[in-house]
Amino acid sequence: MDTLETRYRDLSNEEFDTTTLLQHATEQAVQRRYEDFPIIDIDGHHYETESFAQICEFIEDPVMRQQAKYQGFGGVGITGGGNFQPLGGRVTRYPGRRREKTPPGTHRDIALTRRWMDAIGIDMLCLFPTPMLALGFTPRVEVEVALARAYNRWLCETVLAAEPRINSSLYLPMNDPEAAYKVVQDFGDKKGVIGFTVCTARHKALYDNTYMKTYAAIEERGMPLVFHSQFGGGSDQSLNLCNRFMAAHALGFSWFNILHCTNWLCNGLPERFPKLRTIWVESGLAWIPFLMQRLDNEWMMRSSEVPLLKRKPSDYMREMYFSTQPMEMVHNRKALELTFEMINAETQLLYASDYPHWDMDLPSTIYDLPFLSETAKRNILGGNAARVFNLKPQVSEMKQKRLAARG
Repeated sequence: MDTLETRYRDLSNEEFDTTTLLQHATEQAVQRRYEDFPIIDIDGHHYETESFAQICEFIEDPVMRQQAKYQGFGGVGITGGGNFQPLGGRVTRYPGRRREKTPPGTHRDIALTRRWMDAIGIDMLCLFPTPMLALGFTPRVEVEVALARAYNRWLCETVLAAEPRINSSLYLPMNDPEAAYKVVQDFGDKKGVIGFTVCTARHKALYDNTYMKTYAAIEERGMPLVFHSQFGGGSDQSLNLCNRFMAAHALGFSWFNILHCTNWLCNGLPERFPKLRTIWVESGLAWIPFLMQRLDNEWMMRSSEVPLLKRKPSDYMREMYFSTQPMEMVHNRKALELTFEMINAETQLLYASDYPHWDMDLPSTIYDLPFLSETAKRNILGGNAARVFNLKPQVSEMKQKRLAARG
């Protein structure tokens, strides 16, 4: 029987190798001399489901731990979607990575992550989960809390503690405000924890007063708050009107950040937490000028409705931070250049690859832009992230060897 699984096994690459898959990316890294400056990727991913048997053991509730162990990730109430992303098997890195070999003595997630980081030219990474980005839609609040805490503990103890080049902005279970606050309290001092993340694909009012002590706790620690989007297919009624994955993907990733950024501004959160740095991740850049103009226009007519705002919404947005991926680059260089100008990209934009997802961006998407100065390129590719996340850049061994070879 001809199934996708059969076709995956029959792929010509018997020994799947990320290094070979990313050969052109490595050539770019050498040609552009990425070893001359640090590159920090603020949005790279792994597939936590591949380590789910280990993560299960960190679930604190014994009944739910048993349920997860014997019914799997989907068995504890996770909503799904996204089956079209591999394009019927044409995106081979999804099935291929399952049979990729890693050296003994190193955790598989660390080995695979370092391998693609080195191939692309990335020195440091902020690592995010993948299926858990849709966890905000689960109808069982206790499941989000249990999996968030288990994943965060596993990540801190298994990955972050062992690899200084890998950091993470930890998942906040926002369906339970008290549990989200407790995550900040329990994990804020762990090695490699550089911030906290709200997955914005959820139907929650993130401006509700029940969240204020969580935001205050993050601000007091001097850490950023990351808003990571997701396409929401299969879980959001408006996006369910899309009858093509392309449509839901194009709208969803931008939509959830548009929605929550609008509410963040209109409820005066930048004034309530003036020292809290916010970063809006994996929603592209095209939505930002749109939202700036729409909100400024409304503010000029109805500023009495947002009494906490002392300035135009766009003024606050220019002080926020945004990630590059997926950067809209199709025949629109003038629009892209204007977008960079409107968001003060030289100081506010952070490079993100989104690897290993199919729509990932290499560092060359920034490095090759002709309208950027050398300083701006280096800031976006690493300098801004080091400042925002309070990072001391770690240089990869591969780059150290290239520098040594040059004398």
